[in-house]
Amino acid sequence: MTDTAVSAPEGRETRLRIALRKPGFLLGIAIIGFSTILAVFPEAFAPYDPNFIDYNAVKQPPSSAHPFGTDMLGRDSLSRVISAYTVNMQMAFLATVFAMLIGVVVGALVGYYRGIADMIFGRLVDAIITFPFLVLVIAVVAVLGPGLTNMYIAITLVGWVYYARLMRAEVIAQMGNDYAAAGIVMGYSDRRIIFRHLLPNAITPVVVYWMTDMALAILLGSSLGYLGLGAQPPQAEWGVLIAEGRNFITTAWWLSLMPGIAIVLTGLGFSLIGDGLADLLRPRG
Repeated sequence: MTDTAVSAPEGRETRLRIALRKPGFLLGIAIIGFSTILAVFPEAFAPYDPNFIDYNAVKQPPSSAHPFGTDMLGRDSLSRVISAYTVNMQMAFLATVFAMLIGVVVGALVGYYRGIADMIFGRLVDAIITFPFLVLVIAVVAVLGPGLTNMYIAITLVGWVYYARLMRAEVIAQMGNDYAAAGIVMGYSDRRIIFRHLLPNAITPVVVYWMTDMALAILLGSSLGYLGLGAQPPQAEWGVLIAEGRNFITTAWWLSLMPGIAIVLTGLGFSLIGDGLADLLRPRG
């Protein structure tokens, strides 16, 4: 009895040790951990006011005084890249968390009840995934107007479908297990079966997908900022910074390169964590 009780926690602890010994997983945690610190405390790391204009230091190349150079208004590029962490890390979370929550609930309900709800959901999914994700988001933002809030609304309106489709498939798979049938036979309410039994056992792939989706959300948010549909100048955001430097790519290459590196590194961090979680949470036979 005692051996059975401790076997599952011990198994999870062993897998956690294995995951923490993987360089990629640790690197991802380090990147996102440091990115989060920069996002929460940008003023502690930025050497200058990111919006301070100095016309005597216009488009200076990287130097000891300005490691990332300065922009067309003499603003310190390093300070602006650091300041943008707040907006871009916020994008990664807010652009995905509501889509995930809505998708998880809808997918669990549809996967459990099936029937007419499942048929309607299937047609809705077919209609949405027919179009490229970015095109749909741009269309919604164009209707609502540019800005971060409208961008979050647009991504949520389109993105929840992908979470719901994944959650539906996992719930249907879990319905074939004995514990689900036992819950029905014992007279448990649908709410208890769905949210206390099925959902916790089906959530793992959704969590892994969420990590990857946060990386994509940063890319998408930066793309919309570049197009003028996301964050608006003078707010520092990586896509906006790249857009500001695109006309000076041959004379001030650092203006677009530095925020581009920040996008790649942060996206890599989320992807590495997602890969590590996939190994950590994958069921063992």
